[in-house]
Amino acid sequence: MPDHLKRNRFIPFRKADVIDMCVSESKLSRDDIMAFKDLCQILEAIFHFEFHGHLEKLKACYAPFNPDADTRGVVAYSAAEKENLQKQLVAEMAAVLTAANFEKITAQDLKQALAEESIFQIRLEVDFEDFEDVIFFRRGESLKEETLVKYFGLWKKSFQFTNYDRVAVYIKFKEADYFEQQKRKHLYFEPGSTVIKLFHNVPKADLEMLFPNSKVRMKTIDKIIIGVPAAVSGIVVLVTKLGASLLLVGSVISFWLGFKDEEVQIKQQHLIALGAGLGTLAGFLFRQINKYKNRKIKFMKALADNLYFKNLDNNAGVFYHLIDAAEEEEFKEAVLAYCFLLIAEEPLTKNALDQRIENWLSDRWNCRIDFEIGDAIQKLQRLKLIAAENGYLRSVPLDSAKQELDTIWDNFFRYNLSLENK
Repeated sequence: MPDHLKRNRFIPFRKADVIDMCVSESKLSRDDIMAFKDLCQILEAIFHFEFHGHLEKLKACYAPFNPDADTRGVVAYSAAEKENLQKQLVAEMAAVLTAANFEKITAQDLKQALAEESIFQIRLEVDFEDFEDVIFFRRGESLKEETLVKYFGLWKKSFQFTNYDRVAVYIKFKEADYFEQQKRKHLYFEPGSTVIKLFHNVPKADLEMLFPNSKVRMKTIDKIIIGVPAAVSGIVVLVTKLGASLLLVGSVISFWLGFKDEEVQIKQQHLIALGAGLGTLAGFLFRQINKYKNRKIKFMKALADNLYFKNLDNNAGVFYHLIDAAEEEEFKEAVLAYCFLLIAEEPLTKNALDQRIENWLSDRWNCRIDFEIGDAIQKLQRLKLIAAENGYLRSVPLDSAKQELDTIWDNFFRYNLSLENK
């Protein structure tokens, strides 16, 4: 991995695969393997239940702002209530994204990305003044290679670029008053709206294409490609088609202004030639304008095509993706940490456990990651699946671990306590 790329925290394996990987490594007895899988099943159910609560909170906070809602609202929120819900939405999204091992793209990272050359050879312009709040998160950073082809395939160049596997976008537009003051009427978005999107395989240099108000602009080289031939052709048209007519018109104006004594006679053939020349010039200008528009449409289509295939979900639908991703990451981290403590011959320190898991993933599965050992230990301690003593960690035996999880599951709802006490 190149030095400038940080190791990802994301574990790129499915939950079921992680369980099988642990079983193949553990060399447990048949009974212990069944007990371990039972533990994984109830652990998965607990995380699923807990993250369902996060999902419902996200949906509730986003309800007043959801442009895709197909249900009727029964509560009229005040401006202060909406502002409070917006803050809760941002905080809850950040927590879920962090659990899903996304990392925030800082303002400096975004500024650097926007300054880089687009790999799609498109120049985009973003008006950041339109936004009240902009938050970008990404997961999975890798180095990829593409081949740039120009001049009908005669020139090729290979180049490397930083790619993000997943990018989550949260954007809050300013209210309508701002756009009214700017006298901007024809908008492609709703003032005051909140846009949430999820993309995959996004080059770092092309993050600007993810903004909903990005506009295609002609690059300097494209202006030259269109402008230089247009200027040369325009001069040729003026000289060949309008040269004589323009000289005649100039002579008439000179006579009217008194710069010339000899009267100029304009005949019918002169007017016909002038009209034909002007028609040719008008046709030429029309073609050049169309060339400019067609090239811009070509760039806009390239942008639309890329966004179409990179977009994973929008608005409230993003929550389901993120909750599922967070639930999977939390489960995989907990299972790996518990399994390696379970099969260890002696208690391990936090750093030793972290090193064993990272080395195993790297050596056995060719996967270099920065394992979230602190988060994994915190989850296992909360669930009472591990014990700590003098800086050393050990796993709770499988049977006891299953009983602890079963107790947690049974106590999510405690409406029947009165019956149990009888």
